[in-house]
Amino acid sequence: MSDSPSRHLNLQGASNFRDLGGYPTADGRLTRWRQIFRSNHLGQLTAADSEIVRGLGVRRAFDFRGVEERLGGVCGMSDITVHSLPIEPTVVAALRARLDAGTLTAPVALEIMRESYRNYVRHNTHSFRALFGHLLEDHAPFVIHCTAGKDRTGFASALILHALGVSDEVIAEDYLLTNQFYRRDATAASELPDDVRDAIGSVEASYLNAGFEAVSAEYGDLEAYLRDGLKIGPPEREALRARYLQA
Repeated sequence: MSDSPSRHLNLQGASNFRDLGGYPTADGRLTRWRQIFRSNHLGQLTAADSEIVRGLGVRRAFDFRGVEERLGGVCGMSDITVHSLPIEPTVVAALRARLDAGTLTAPVALEIMRESYRNYVRHNTHSFRALFGHLLEDHAPFVIHCTAGKDRTGFASALILHALGVSDEVIAEDYLLTNQFYRRDATAASELPDDVRDAIGSVEASYLNAGFEAVSAEYGDLEAYLRDGLKIGPPEREALRARYLQA
């Protein structure tokens, strides 16, 4: 039986709260447990949840929500410093526009999701660059999140794991764990058809792949994106690995 910590922490007021520790890297090490967490927003934590998060040592949150999104779920833990790294949401507005035009279908919704990931690279690299700057300042343990904690957060988590030397296969497996642990908001975008809400309420490999395709188109490959887009060269890479990998 494994004595590793639990990857998923089942909080009442937060969904998909997970630890990025315990993953093997190319140099034979493991990502450190209880350093980097990912979640949905922290605006509905119960008192018991807050005690669990506090017990993990989390004192900082890196929040990818847009300006208006943040108003709808302010972190209630005064001892957590929240750093805003805004990536404005685009998916629901695009879906509603297609619904109004009478052209919204599940395949259209899937492509809108994929395009949102491409736009993370095209238009929001500065927010991911800022995240890595914070990681290099050694603020762990910390949590990264957006509203649902699955798309902006999922792409950021994939970038972190890649920078630490985790394989593409394991990164994809971690990304898809959202489909086990994310609790969908039954009231969100309720005017959309059920099959469309299914598309935006889960993740699939094609979403993450679309983001990486944009990386290749804009930068050549993921290594160049880390170096030129996120400003993570060899010295920064080694610093990250020294902090976030087990010795």
